[in-house]
Amino acid sequence: MTLTADIGLTLGSLNVDIVLEIDDAAVVAVVGPNGAGKTTLVRALAGLTPIDRGRIVVDETVVEAPAAGVRLPPEGRGVAVVFQEHRLFPNLTALENIAFGLRATGIPKAEARSRAAEWLARVGLPKLGPMRPWELSGGQAQRIALARALATEPAVLLLDEPLAAVDASARAELRQVVREELRRYSGSRLVVTHDPIEAAALADQLVVIEDGHVTQQGPLVDVTARPRSPWVATMVGLNLLQGEAHHSTVRLTNGELVATASTAEGPTFVAFRPNAVTLHRERPEGSARNVWVGQAGELHLVGDRARIRIAGPVPLIAEVTAAAVADLHLADGGSLWASVKATDIDIYPT
Repeated sequence: MTLTADIGLTLGSLNVDIVLEIDDAAVVAVVGPNGAGKTTLVRALAGLTPIDRGRIVVDETVVEAPAAGVRLPPEGRGVAVVFQEHRLFPNLTALENIAFGLRATGIPKAEARSRAAEWLARVGLPKLGPMRPWELSGGQAQRIALARALATEPAVLLLDEPLAAVDASARAELRQVVREELRRYSGSRLVVTHDPIEAAALADQLVVIEDGHVTQQGPLVDVTARPRSPWVATMVGLNLLQGEAHHSTVRLTNGELVATASTAEGPTFVAFRPNAVTLHRERPEGSARNVWVGQAGELHLVGDRARIRIAGPVPLIAEVTAAAVADLHLADGGSLWASVKATDIDIYPT
């Protein structure tokens, strides 16, 4: 089963222009900053927000094409959605919520209830059929919403921030349930999330949306290893710079130079991990070919280490031990020197 979409629409100040092609071979995660258009994409695919131009094709059926006057209603698209808020029918029990979609497709009541009971067991809630939505925890309600979506065997399954409204104690367990069901499901699967851990846990492919456009896409390992925008670099925890490469030197857009162990020519990205940065209060002597001066800025803890933002000709983030924070008096701010070995720097074409 496939989903092909060429979506163009304008909502207020947001201009969306997104092209997607998804099949059943991989789980796709859509990531991006707040306001980038991720939820707008979900609503357009589901038929909840009309598109201005382009077309949406589900399993070779055109479900929306403004130029041709085609716009199938949400229930006629073969698309199921699980939203951040579970949106269960409050007047129905958990069992009846799952059975509702089945009944809507014409399945007799007894069979729909029997299938719904099977789905309750499948998502680990076999005894909660008689309970109303307000009697369920957030994680339980989201499992019911997932079961309701999957029970109808849609061609396309869309999950919009499925774990965001669940408390931390239930998130890991729900993530495992979602992961298992996504692996079993045979249609096209698209998960919208702002959480890189969630994306890595659930998906094989990443699509990055920024300001209504796709800025990067591909296998998760490729996108995270070689980001192509500052937002992606921040998401995966890399420093990202850009410049013009000539042999083993990259001249950044502000004129600063970066020495590299590999060679390249032309427009180039420069990436390195925060833990590859060594900080000093005096200009260091040693083998590092990259030494830059800067000012110590924002400092925050990440586990048993600390990340500090360095402002200067080569802006970067360094990750150091708690001992280094104390020894270098990083909380006091002030001038610093940052050094990075050429062998710790990755370069790739823009």
